[in-house]
Amino acid sequence: MDETRTRTRGRRPSGEDTRGAILAAARTEFAARGYAGTSVRAIARRADVDPGSVRHWFTDKGELFVASVLPQGVEPAVFVERVVTPGVDGLGERLLAAALRVWDQDGGAPFRAAFSGLTADDAGPRDVAGFLSREVFARVAGALDGPDAALRVSLVASQTVGVLVARHLLRVEPLASLPAADVVALVGPTLQRYLTD
Repeated sequence: MDETRTRTRGRRPSGEDTRGAILAAARTEFAARGYAGTSVRAIARRADVDPGSVRHWFTDKGELFVASVLPQGVEPAVFVERVVTPGVDGLGERLLAAALRVWDQDGGAPFRAAFSGLTADDAGPRDVAGFLSREVFARVAGALDGPDAALRVSLVASQTVGVLVARHLLRVEPLASLPAADVVALVGPTLQRYLTD
């Protein structure tokens, strides 16, 4: 009898990459069914794990979606730590440079995939925004002084997303083909003003 058919779902044997299997399954499911049509149960079934295993690694579908559309090897917590640790000086430029390194890969394909998921239905943007608020924006805001830190970070986010939309969806020239370093030099000071002025 086929061993893969008789194995029950649950913990994977030692040495198997459960998180990687879940992410691979999520990429396939989101690509085939979109955000709204994909369920955690379907991802678990495709990864051959219990739904509880998915929730062990990912808080909700929004977090799983973000992790699945990010280029491999990009971890939001590590991304934020590297950007925030040097301090507030130059933070706007570092944030934009890091965002461009992530989302400019493969001609912006990861950003287009993420954006298509965000615009699929009402739940997707809420789930993803919740994840980004917890894992990225709140950590950046924690590095700032003042009661309006969250507002300042949201302005940075809006400007950064605007640059990415113009660059990878609308392909507005010359911004679309401008080297990332030039984009950072032009836009970074504006982000820094949002954060510190």
